[in-house]
Order: sequence, then C-alpha cells, then structure tokens
Amino acid sequence: MTGISEYIDSEVKGNDVVLFMKGTPGFPQCGFSGQVVQILDYLGVDYKGVNILTSNDLRQGIKDYSNWPTIPQLYLKGEFVGGCDIIREMFQSGELQSLFGEKGVTVKAA
Repeated sequence: MTGISEYIDSEVKGNDVVLFMKGTPGFPQCGFSGQVVQILDYLGVDYKGVNILTSNDLRQGIKDYSNWPTIPQLYLKGEFVGGCDIIREMFQSGELQSLFGEKGVTVKAA
C-alpha cells in the first residue's frame, strides 16, 4: 500500500461515515458533493468530510481505492456505499436511512 492508500484506508476504517468530496461539508465545491452533503445533513448523520481537492494523489487514490471513477464517494462502517446518484436514489427510497439504522448510525426522525 502506498502512503495515500494507507491514509484513505485509515479514514474509511477509523470513521463510521466518511464522505470523500470536492470541497468541505461547509463549502462543497461541486453540485454532486453538495447534494450528498444536503442529504447527510438532512438526516442529521454525523460524518467526516475529506476534501479530495487538496491533493492530486488523494483525488486519484480514492478512485483506485474504491474502483469507482467519480467523486463524491460515501463510506459507511468501512464499506463503499456509492456516489451521488446512488446515494440520492437510496435516500429517496428510504434505503439509505435503513442502511444507516442497520449499521448503528443514528439518523434523526423524519
């Protein structure tokens, strides 16, 4: 493992919910990252945002790590959940809320 994949691995495994995104939760730098932040904030989920724009190595590294070509990427309890479209669809169907519940991550009552 390279330094960057070790860093990614430690973030994914060291936090219950991690969002690798463009920008920060307070200041998303792309619409897709912003949509996922809105969903997580709406659900009241405690998560860590990792800004991939700080490093080209990190930007490429997360794509290699997940074998997924796009950002944002959401991880729950060490597992890759998906990108913006998947998260949005799961949220709209209620599947995302159920998944958080199953994994023991608190969401606020809708």
